[in-house]
Amino acid sequence: MLDINSWMNTYIAAVRAAFGDRVRYVGLQGSRGRGEAGPDSDIDVVCILDACALQDLETYRKAVQDLPDRDKLCGFVSGAAELAAWDPADLFQFRHDTADWYGRLTDLLPPEREEDVRRALHTGACGLYHLCCHNFLHGRSREAVAEAYKSAVFLLQAKAYLEQGTYCRRREDLAQRLTGRDLEILQTAQALKAGECQEDLPALTDRLLAWCRDVICRYGPA
Repeated sequence: MLDINSWMNTYIAAVRAAFGDRVRYVGLQGSRGRGEAGPDSDIDVVCILDACALQDLETYRKAVQDLPDRDKLCGFVSGAAELAAWDPADLFQFRHDTADWYGRLTDLLPPEREEDVRRALHTGACGLYHLCCHNFLHGRSREAVAEAYKSAVFLLQAKAYLEQGTYCRRREDLAQRLTGRDLEILQTAQALKAGECQEDLPALTDRLLAWCRDVICRYGPA
């Protein structure tokens, strides 16, 4: 099993050797950041430089090419100015799902506003609604629905944050905060991930479509 603490220290040393003080921030996202990773989980690293051009990406690629488990490394690389000017709604999940390892992410981001969180939730639900309709009509893919439920978990985090003021990174903590249809969506997502859900495409689509409809209508523009 990969020791993520040791791995991250090795990663930071590698990028610092390549960029020096140009490295403004390093963080960890996803299942490894939440402590929920399996052996094959990706390593979702955030690396923010003072600026980021194509040559910097090439330097980064070479800096990490010999790291252990390089094939699992993914994530987000950017310059500080781009991140500071990013779509605030898109930063909601990014902000809350990133664990600091080098520097502080809050020092690089604009203050969070409730309207940004609402837009993140509403826009995400609109996207999932469209995906459900398109897949049911054309793709007929159970795997696509499973991915949609995975995305819905992130929206549940935003919804709970808006309604209760608490962001739950871990799924088990989120489950303690949810009731009704919200809890059903999370439980279905977890069952699909574990390969334990036997429901068919219509049932899965109907549940998620109804949930998206409620969110869109509740959190849409006044």
